[in-house]
Amino acid sequence: MLTLYRFLLCFYPATHSLEYREEMAAVFAEARAEMWEEKFMTRLRFYWREAAGLMVGAVQEHLRGFPTGRFEMRNGFRFPKATAILMAVILGGVVLAIQKGEAIQASLPDVNPVIGPIQPAPHSPLLSGIVVSLIFVYAIGLAGWAVLFALRRSGVHRLADAADPK
Repeated sequence: MLTLYRFLLCFYPATHSLEYREEMAAVFAEARAEMWEEKFMTRLRFYWREAAGLMVGAVQEHLRGFPTGRFEMRNGFRFPKATAILMAVILGGVVLAIQKGEAIQASLPDVNPVIGPIQPAPHSPLLSGIVVSLIFVYAIGLAGWAVLFALRRSGVHRLADAADPK
């Protein structure tokens, strides 16, 4: 049956098959060894379920390769293929906007008087509010980290000791 299972794995796409074939075969071999003591009908149902699952999985993997109209990140590329084109269009729009702005500025007469340097305000309430908000968020994050650190140091080790009695 393991030979038939390996044959059915050939129906998966090549990239999927190369990556997962040995692991899937090893898991099937372990499951088959566990089923060896069962009744004939139980083993037959197990083999049927595994073969059907392989075929359904192969069809799903092949269908996953077709475009669905939505963007999906897959192995082999990081950005959509149109990224370079869209970035070039945006750059062209920025350059065009700069040129139009310079043309408008050159066409206006200099009727406005020159304004001297602007002095900064002695105190900005917006800046202090932002600083206070950042300190508050940082304190909450630090408290959350401390709780998670304490749980990891105490809870996990106690659970590990309970699961592995010596």
